[in-house]
Amino acid sequence: MTDHLQIRHPATGTEAELPITEATISAPALRQFVVDGTPLASFDPGFVNTAACHSAITYIDGDAGILEYRGYPIAELAEHATFLEVAYLLLNGELPNADQLRAWEDSVNLEHRWLPDKVKTVLAGFPYDAHPMTILMAAVASFFSFYPDARNYNDPAARDLNITRLIAKMPTLAAFAYRKGKAKPYVNPDDSCGYSHNFLQMLFKQSERRYVADERLIRAIEVLFILHADHEQNCSTNAVRSVASSGNDLYTSCSAGIGALHGPLHGGANEAVLKMLREIGTVDRVPEFVEGVKAGKTRMMGFGHRVYKNYDPRATIIKKSVEDVFEVTGVNPLLQVAQELERYGLNDDYFVSRRLYPNVDFYSGLIYEALGFPPEMFTVLFAVPRAAGWAAQYKEFITDSEQKIVRPKQLYTGHRGRAYTPIEQRS
Repeated sequence: MTDHLQIRHPATGTEAELPITEATISAPALRQFVVDGTPLASFDPGFVNTAACHSAITYIDGDAGILEYRGYPIAELAEHATFLEVAYLLLNGELPNADQLRAWEDSVNLEHRWLPDKVKTVLAGFPYDAHPMTILMAAVASFFSFYPDARNYNDPAARDLNITRLIAKMPTLAAFAYRKGKAKPYVNPDDSCGYSHNFLQMLFKQSERRYVADERLIRAIEVLFILHADHEQNCSTNAVRSVASSGNDLYTSCSAGIGALHGPLHGGANEAVLKMLREIGTVDRVPEFVEGVKAGKTRMMGFGHRVYKNYDPRATIIKKSVEDVFEVTGVNPLLQVAQELERYGLNDDYFVSRRLYPNVDFYSGLIYEALGFPPEMFTVLFAVPRAAGWAAQYKEFITDSEQKIVRPKQLYTGHRGRAYTPIEQRS
């Protein structure tokens, strides 16, 4: 039996039963109610309670603190899988078998991670101190000029080829942006290295003939990449889907995602956490800082989440990675400050009653800093793995018959019916 929502509008006498499906009603069904001559619509700034699509990629239960990719718990994937396994899962719906994984890794790691030579000309046009996210956004958008077959998104072969190109080239592009800012020569991909190891060697190789990273650092990058690969219909994913809705290619759509991710309220949150920890400085100053938070004088960065009203499952995993990285690099004194803040957050009624728990950004900045990254690279390290999620969301969107060009309604608040006034008559 189908459940219904009964709605009655006394002013017009309009009554209707709207079917409830998957805990939603159809927003267009509200149009049958007319208020002051205007069909009824819903008003939802920020899409706080609006479902815009069906998706089979990522499941989140914010109240229970659950995150799953294609039905697999994030903790199991982070413990057992590689990033490229997870990327394959997001894109194809199933984990690869051994032959499929080998073919996928060869395609990404051996065939497609080199950049077109003229992309270096694009990079050269930026000043040395340009933000690497700006470089990343422009360079990804430029890929359409080099791979115009990306517009053939209805051709599965062309679509999958360009998805592979994007995922393969993102680490190379990110490493080049980093080294440009350091005024260091670019390091080309090394075919003998896997995805994350190769990324580290392109970033940090100096004069040595072969760069060999500690396995614990490689694994930490793999885990971080897995945790950041997708996160349902967040701001940047919504940007990718919106731009794709007008018939755009993968690269143009994902460059919009990079732009959205660049915002400090989205991808830049871990940098804000580090800044907060530095301002606190020492463990003995934590109580004073917490009281300031309670008084509304400052904010506790890295706590709370738009979706999670429980402990962010990614935060638990990333906390373990912090310990592994610090075994190699040495412990950052700010870790003790972070741990003391977390203790307050988990036990103080002010935070517990508001369901403010550590999120993925609370510890990730400490890892990035330990690995030697400047703060401006933190969001780039978010964008590299998120490209897999964006690509999966793009693929799902353009093959979804329910979807159409994105065009939200507005509530107009400006003037109406004004007459043009000649300039000599204006005061």
